[in-house]
Amino acid sequence: MGSQRFDDTAVWKKAHGWVLSIYKLSEGFPKHELFGLTSQLRRAAVSVRANFAEGFRRQGKADKARFYNIAQGSLEECRYYLILARDLHYAETESHMQMLDEVARMLSGYTCSLLSSSR
Repeated sequence: MGSQRFDDTAVWKKAHGWVLSIYKLSEGFPKHELFGLTSQLRRAAVSVRANFAEGFRRQGKADKARFYNIAQGSLEECRYYLILARDLHYAETESHMQMLDEVARMLSGYTCSLLSSSR
């Protein structure tokens, strides 16, 4: 956790790559979903990175952890949207789910490390 900026962290970099892949995936959704599923999925995906970035600069552990927890919640929201996209036959989402799981594990580890540190 020695990074000076949020975008230097492995968690944020992994999440950024995942969000870019979500944007690419959702480009193929039907046009009638532009203001529905496409928008919701993209918004929730961006929220993961944004909340991590905001939490990164917070001073107290509890405040940082709260933003990281919000990021985890956004990941779970994305999980549902990916399930929905799959079930509506808009896209194959398995690889995106695997990436989501990896981001979730990394974020969880980062949060646990924060909470167990002495600073």
